Amino acid sequence: MSITAISIQVIALVILAPLVQGIVKNTKGRLQSRRGPGYFQPYFDFVKFLAKDSVVSPTVSWIFHFAPYIYFATAIGAAALVPTIFTGAGVQFDNLFILVYLFALGRFFLAIASLDAGSSFGGMGGSREMFISVLVEPALMITIFTVAFSAHSTVLSAMASTAASGYISLSAVLAAIAFLIITVAETGRIPVDNPDTHLELTMVHEAMVLEYSGRSVGLIFWASTIKQLVFILLLIKLFIPWDFPGFDSDVMAAVSMVIKVMIIAILLACIETSTNKMRLFRVPGLMVSAGCLSLLALVAQ
Repeated sequence: MSITAISIQVIALVILAPLVQGIVKNTKGRLQSRRGPGYFQPYFDFVKFLAKDSVVSPTVSWIFHFAPYIYFATAIGAAALVPTIFTGAGVQFDNLFILVYLFALGRFFLAIASLDAGSSFGGMGGSREMFISVLVEPALMITIFTVAFSAHSTVLSAMASTAASGYISLSAVLAAIAFLIITVAETGRIPVDNPDTHLELTMVHEAMVLEYSGRSVGLIFWASTIKQLVFILLLIKLFIPWDFPGFDSDVMAAVSMVIKVMIIAILLACIETSTNKMRLFRVPGLMVSAGCLSLLALVAQ
């Protein structure tokens, strides 16, 4: 039963992740007085990428070839671990540390692949990505520990169940704000990164994948949308798990989760529209603020 639930969950998240990205892009365009791309435009982009052949430099090693597949596989693994409507279905390996290690593994291979191509842009993007990850990962761990401390466990399903049985408190609000900041940083959105730019002074994630083309870049972009959806679901299940009044059945709980995902996607678009790209050396201040909020949330318990 748990294997069936995991398979359904992974397939659903993989299919729906580009739609969430489409909602973000369309909302961002409308907020900027543009029509914006359609909600299903990411699907058309992925089909276009997957239909193209890859142009690869003859000097790269196996790392460059396998990095997109490893990055995509880690995103699939994260989608299998994140708690959703199948929370408590019998999964025994949905541990917080495994999830964090999966994200770190995908980031590591993508960073060294950017160095393997020998491009100055790739090396710049890889170094910036590692600089940001060193700041983000401690804040991420401290924020999730606020829930793990209450659950007395690092198992994600147990943490989600404990959060759902709790009440809205100052600790939950502070932790939710901190995790929202971390989500913006981890998904490479403004003000930390700009996913729509190709300017040398502002590129981070885009610089790492600049040497990729065709199916490889399609897999990387698809994995990025899955990672974004995983972080949104973590924000919902661990920090704002309460359903709307009257949403008691499993079907209504799923509807409630869909509504929350759409609200957070719109919120991310609002954050991008209302802020500017931050200078790289100001990112530590933003991550320190997220870490301080999570520490306050931990103390407020």
